[in-house]
Amino acid sequence: MQRLPGVGPKTAQRLALHILKRSDAEVEALAQALIEAKKQIGLCSVCFHLSAEPVCEICRNPNRDNSTICVVADPRDVIALEKTREYKGKYHVLGGVISPIDGIGPEQLNIHALVRRVSQNQPKEVILAISPSVEGETTTLYVGQLLKPFTMVTRIAFGLPVGGDLEYADEVTLARALEGRRELD
Repeated sequence: MQRLPGVGPKTAQRLALHILKRSDAEVEALAQALIEAKKQIGLCSVCFHLSAEPVCEICRNPNRDNSTICVVADPRDVIALEKTREYKGKYHVLGGVISPIDGIGPEQLNIHALVRRVSQNQPKEVILAISPSVEGETTTLYVGQLLKPFTMVTRIAFGLPVGGDLEYADEVTLARALEGRRELD
């Protein structure tokens, strides 16, 4: 269990001991639930967020603003931004950030699908909400240059620590970062 993100040795030990105390039926139910979740949850064909349907709930929602697309690196970032209840538009999940040292280039991410989506749908604004790490900055600049010919490109304001992840920021910080976004230079 220590291989799970955010689970250190002590937490892994506590979880393992907790599971060992459970009945066989409870452990089997947990294992089956994990297997079913893995089988049923996939990626939305439009925005690449997690979904049990071909198109996710956010993309299907007619009350969401089609004129803005918020680009994030990971589905966890969508969840974090949704908790703010400030953003009413659509999303696009890249599936990571450009990181040559890890062998991740633009072709491994959902960047081409984003460019196609923006060029076809012509939203008024694309908000780049990618964590401000070195890799995040590289991704933001790269994606921004690709999208500028089609629409206004903004980025969330800084208020998040460099090297921090969106999923760990509180709702107020994320809401202020969204409100303070600016156009990409």
